[in-house]
Amino acid sequence: METLNLSKSYDFFKPEDCKKRIHIIGCGSVGSTVAELLTRFGLTKLTLYDFDTVEPKNLANQMFRQKHVGKPKVEALTNMLCEINPQTTENIHIDERGYTSQKLSGYVFLCVDNIELRKQIAEANKNNPYIKAMFDFRTRLTDAQHYAADWSDMKSVDDFIRSMSFTHEEAKTETPVSACNVTLSVAPTIRTICSLGVANFINSVKGAGLKKFIQIDAFNFILDAF
Repeated sequence: METLNLSKSYDFFKPEDCKKRIHIIGCGSVGSTVAELLTRFGLTKLTLYDFDTVEPKNLANQMFRQKHVGKPKVEALTNMLCEINPQTTENIHIDERGYTSQKLSGYVFLCVDNIELRKQIAEANKNNPYIKAMFDFRTRLTDAQHYAADWSDMKSVDDFIRSMSFTHEEAKTETPVSACNVTLSVAPTIRTICSLGVANFINSVKGAGLKKFIQIDAFNFILDAF
């Protein structure tokens, strides 16, 4: 079986240093982008959760292509990741039901578009000793935020959960929409915040620690992290 040639990145990051599974909950704009970036680092132990199918409108800000329209997102994304690195086929898991309280371990990327569900997942796993870290993403049109928590640090976990203290409806009112009430979202914003989130993850695996919060405005060239 062919493998991904990692000669351009291997001296910087060795995928075998990440011994834990990576769970990506939600495979839309953020989840598909995160999965693609992780795969290009040679990471193959991925579990993908999503119950949705690819729609034509998804192609503007998600990683999918015309040939994927109508297919389950987890299936389309798996096919794409295996095209990048055929070795992924041996290790990837998919769940077309989406996340329904399955057991989590290792690293968890919260990529669903509902803040209340993300909070429920984090709260339900607050005392889960098998989780290493959680990562969350929130996007609007030009600006976005990334939150992360080391799951062995309870203060970090509590701060992470407290950052989600608002409703899905409240979040929707802050999100720009078109004249036809379609949520506005563009690929540069998605890819910028996902790239920073994945960089945060890679740094943590390498022992450099986590940034708890990163915010960007992709079109006004603003970046802050701490």
